[in-house]
Amino acid sequence: MTITVFIRYQLDPFKRALFEQYSKNWLTIIPKCGGDLLGYWMPHEGTNNIAFALISFESLAAYESYRARLRADSEGMANFNFAEENRFILAEERTFLRQVVA
Repeated sequence: MTITVFIRYQLDPFKRALFEQYSKNWLTIIPKCGGDLLGYWMPHEGTNNIAFALISFESLAAYESYRARLRADSEGMANFNFAEENRFILAEERTFLRQVVA
């Protein structure tokens, strides 16, 4: 059963450009570490401090393996550090979803 991680970010609205760079960095890192990245979405109209990401995995076990590879990846750790140093993410929520199929 495929699991999709839905990530909701609350951003500092004055640091959206930093979050966009952070998101672009993940576009190559996540697939390299085993995630099926469906994409990142930035605020466009309306609310200016909420962004989203969707990443799919074959199972929760595959997600756990991905997380371990991500933490061992130098580019991944550099991106985590970039976010911590610049403090553009105020809150992050993860929801694990499964697709409804017939």
